[in-house]
Parts: sequence; structure tokens; C-alpha cells
Amino acid sequence: MKTIVSAAALLAAGLFAIPASAANLVLYTSQPNEDAQATVDGFMAANADIKVDWVRDGTPKIMAKLQAEIQAGNPVADVLLIADMVTLERLKEEGKLLAYKSPEAAQYDATLYDADGYYYSTKLITTGIMYNTSAGMKPTSWKDLTKPEAKGLVTMPSPLASGAALIHGQTLAAVPGLGWDFYKSLQANGAIAAGGNGAVLKSVASGEKAYGMVVDYLPIREKAKGAPVEFVFPSEGVSAVTEPVGILASSKNAEAAKKFVDYVLSEKGQEGFLKLGYIPARNGMKVPEGFPARDTIKVLPVNAAEALKNTDQDLKTFSGIYGSN
Repeated sequence: MKTIVSAAALLAAGLFAIPASAANLVLYTSQPNEDAQATVDGFMAANADIKVDWVRDGTPKIMAKLQAEIQAGNPVADVLLIADMVTLERLKEEGKLLAYKSPEAAQYDATLYDADGYYYSTKLITTGIMYNTSAGMKPTSWKDLTKPEAKGLVTMPSPLASGAALIHGQTLAAVPGLGWDFYKSLQANGAIAAGGNGAVLKSVASGEKAYGMVVDYLPIREKAKGAPVEFVFPSEGVSAVTEPVGILASSKNAEAAKKFVDYVLSEKGQEGFLKLGYIPARNGMKVPEGFPARDTIKVLPVNAAEALKNTDQDLKTFSGIYGSN
């Protein structure tokens, strides 16, 4: 019998306590609950002999749980599917991941996976600008958010609370003409930075703020439901987190974990992410309804190893501008 354990059920059972023997495979993920359920369902439909238990939370909390387990000598997870490559790069450098050369990697740009096979991107979740349709200005550029028309009307997630926001800040910091000076200009124009992407969506959709930096799928989904919002891919380009998948070196179910990696990278697995409303990372795939053609979206580069090395300093820089929200 297939076994799927939700985060809520696991909490009720006692702080995500799962015995390692409870399933053939244990997945830790930062996907929203419905998306995690769909991903696991799709995998188990294609691999009827493998059962999966999954735990869902934000990447910082998932990583805190995993690190506590590692320190206790009992890591439970076999495979990770979490927000960004920088997080998995840290695990790689710590020797916590298993190298696996998936045959599906041939269908991906080399910039989207680790050359040694420690992790692979599964989708592109970009950060751009959303605005309320009642806003006076229709932004097309990041710099538009620093204009007088946007004074006091901009909100964004904090890198202290959101992995995507941290990657976004690190990405824009490397863009000539933007950099940390852009964030200083935003702050001087009354922009606020606090919480995660969900709070930004709510603030802009309700009209509390007119403009927000946010991950793409949230406002695009809400617009489809009738919310008064639009999403813009700014002319300078967008940052992206890629929700990579990686296998823990401590996995007791490595063969099943390899099958999971192959599945989420396969055309069938990528079609599952497409149906959920994400841009697939695999080449040659369509994009969800409401998105522009993939070749028109300029994704700005980020070097995972460099971003990891600079993370502490970048967080200090951001906190120095916006405070510790």
C-alpha cells in the first residue's frame, strides 16, 4: 500500500519523527504541500515498487532539521528537493551528498546542474516584479521601483526569511548598474523588506502596496484566479532558484533515490512540474499558461560556490540596509 505522510500528520506524530524503516524512500522538500503530494504521486505511479514518505517545510527549517539529525548521527532523509543550488552546494562541500551521474542530465544546460553529479535543477522559479492593476505606474525595469511614483509603495521578501530572496539579492548585486546600491536606493524610496514571498503577494494583491518583488508563479496563479495583479520580467533580467534534487550520502535507499532523481529530471517528471505551473528546467519543454516564451526570459547567472562563500557577508550587507527583519 502506498504511503504518503504529510507535514501536518508528521507534526502530529511528534516533530516529524519517522523511523527510517517506514518507507523505501524518504523525501525532504520545500515544495508547497499540494506540489509535494503531486510529485510523490507521479513518482510512485511510475515506480510502483517504491513507497515514499515526505516531509515539507521551508528550506531553512528543513535544513535545520537535517543538520540536527546529522549531528545526532541519524539522518532520516534519502533525497532532498529544496529551494536553491547554494544550499546543496554547501552540503556538497561538507561531503553530505552522494554523486550520481543521471542519464537525464544530457537534456539540461550545464549551468543547471553540478558537474560532478551532486545535484540537479528541476525547475526555474524566477523573481520579478508584481504590481496591482490599480497602480499608477506599470514597471518594466528594476530601477522603476526607485522612481518617485513608487515611493513608499514597494515591498519585498527578506533574504533572512527567504532563500529565493537571498539568491535574488546576490544575483542583482552582481549586475552592473544595480548592485547593493540598487537596494540602498529602494530603501531610500521607502521600500520595506520582511517575511517571505507569500506576504508580498498578499500585500500587493490587497492593494496595501502597489509593487513587490516576488517569485513568478504566485502572482501568475493569482491573476488566473481573478486577482488584480500583473507580473513583469524586468528588462535587466531575473534571478532564479531552481529547486535542485540531490541524494544524501547517508541514504540507506540509494538505488531508489537515484530513480527519484531520474524521474524528476525525465520528460514525464518535468511535465508534472509544468502542470503545477512551473517553468521546467529541462530543455525543449513548454512553459505554463500565463508565462512568456522561455527564450524571451533573461535569467541572470549566479555562481553557487561564490554565492555560498559570500552568503554571510551578503546577509550582513542586506541587514545593514534594511535591518534584521
